[in-house]
Amino acid sequence: MYSLIVNLRSKLLVFLTHHMALPLLKLIRSPQKFQHTKEALHQLPEGTLGNELVLMLDEKNLKLLPYYAKHDIKHILLQYDTTDEGEVCLQCFMLGNKHLSFPVVATVVYGIITMPEYWSSLRKAYKRGSRCKPIEHWQWFTLLDQPVHLLRQKLDCELAISNCESSMERMKIS
Repeated sequence: MYSLIVNLRSKLLVFLTHHMALPLLKLIRSPQKFQHTKEALHQLPEGTLGNELVLMLDEKNLKLLPYYAKHDIKHILLQYDTTDEGEVCLQCFMLGNKHLSFPVVATVVYGIITMPEYWSSLRKAYKRGSRCKPIEHWQWFTLLDQPVHLLRQKLDCELAISNCESSMERMKIS
């Protein structure tokens, strides 16, 4: 029964994010379109944010979505996996980092309500975000050729405090 609930919860999260929120936000916000291809990202030096992004997409068998790339870049930089837990931890980090938006709040509330087994991880991600330097105004697409380890240093916060990050280590990204 538990696995059925987790499976349904996961499908609902994907549906709400990819099929409702993302198309709606494209209309409301007019986000910047990601201009790079996977092939171009593969040409970037090893260890750069853009190269790590394409390696993660390849490993996870994910498409490069032109209006979702900024979100995927945050997964790399902040070391949160693309699992349900990692998705909600990423948004908890953003909330703790003072980024208040509908998708952030909705995802955090969804996670708190439907994922009690991850409450500890969510709390740690929020606290981590509150300790880091603000990243809301970073120009994400200009950072693709930067070494990931230097960008993480710019965050100026402790990185390895959450269970969410340990799942990222399994992705072999760092």
